[in-house]
Amino acid sequence: MPPPEHLARREACALALLRERGAGRLDHPGGTLLAHLERVHARLGVWGARPALRLAGLCHAFYGTDGFATALLPVGRRAELAAVIGAEAEEIVYFYASCDRAASYPTLAADVATDDPSDVLPEVPPGRSRGVGAADGEAVPSVAPAFRDRFTGHVHCPDRQSRRDFAELTAANELDLARIDPAFRAAHGPGLLALFTRVRGLLTEPAWQDCRAVLGEVASAP
Repeated sequence: MPPPEHLARREACALALLRERGAGRLDHPGGTLLAHLERVHARLGVWGARPALRLAGLCHAFYGTDGFATALLPVGRRAELAAVIGAEAEEIVYFYASCDRAASYPTLAADVATDDPSDVLPEVPPGRSRGVGAADGEAVPSVAPAFRDRFTGHVHCPDRQSRRDFAELTAANELDLARIDPAFRAAHGPGLLALFTRVRGLLTEPAWQDCRAVLGEVASAP
């Protein structure tokens, strides 16, 4: 883990780059895109995320996303962001930005048991399907996670840590929107709760509890 002063420098440089690229002038629910990114960064910190994931949360909109088309940098300039926040954090940013959500969400947690999030199944090798070699009567998915990169069209099976980071960042992002915008929460809350329930095995316990606190009240409303 980088020392605190090194992390603080990276965060300051990331904020400077965000301002330079206009994040503070872009409208976003709750104010500006920059304000949203700072809230996501703070929420990940509350959940105990490691520094690279927190930095990725601060910078997750640099290349745009499947739900927010405006990019602060083109993906052809990834090296510029990596030089500011580090290679690990930039990889998380790219992974998050590249997600084709409609294609990738359904199997994101396909190798994680759904009845008990602590009951994690072995990872599925790329190209292999779940089910072969499963114990008799074991309730397991029949497909491997399939993640589609919306920039390249490439479909692959990411490692579980990448998907954990993605799920945690997705929760921090969507919960911020749900907290700040009642109309967004009313329209998308039930679907988001269903998504996070499905990928619960990839989320930390603090993230899951926040999902229940923010979105559960929508699902229980008459």
